[in-house]
Amino acid sequence: MTAMRKALLGAALTAALVTGTTSAAAAPPEADLAHHGHVSLWDGRIGVWLVSENHGPSNVSQATVRLAFSEPMAGGQELPPSCLWSSDRVVSCRTGELRAAGAVGELALDLRTAGRPQELTVDIGTVWRDGVSDGNPRNDLHRVLVLATGDPYVF
Repeated sequence: MTAMRKALLGAALTAALVTGTTSAAAAPPEADLAHHGHVSLWDGRIGVWLVSENHGPSNVSQATVRLAFSEPMAGGQELPPSCLWSSDRVVSCRTGELRAAGAVGELALDLRTAGRPQELTVDIGTVWRDGVSDGNPRNDLHRVLVLATGDPYVF
């Protein structure tokens, strides 16, 4: 290797160290999303109240939470503007911006089931978080067994 090449390589490595850049991709920002709330089932209706939080350290500009029901929902039901039907058993909803350690997104759903089940399960979880990693995904994944008692089952 010539002296000129060694000098150029040395200068490039020094610049990378000083500026903190390397050829490896930078780690994605990290946040800790959590979903909590309750689900109730009564007389062929299901109510979901969900709060999404970000415990930080980075902000999340947008995330998507998925609610998957073990029983099909009745067709033709409107959802809040932040939500859409993925199938007759799955609803996906945007959380909106979740700033680190503070911002809270709330969601309320009142749905009709296709039949009148005596029980069902709801799987709740984050399916997208705008490129932000989550080192603790357990607090945004829940499976809730809901009996048709009208009682709120908390998660």
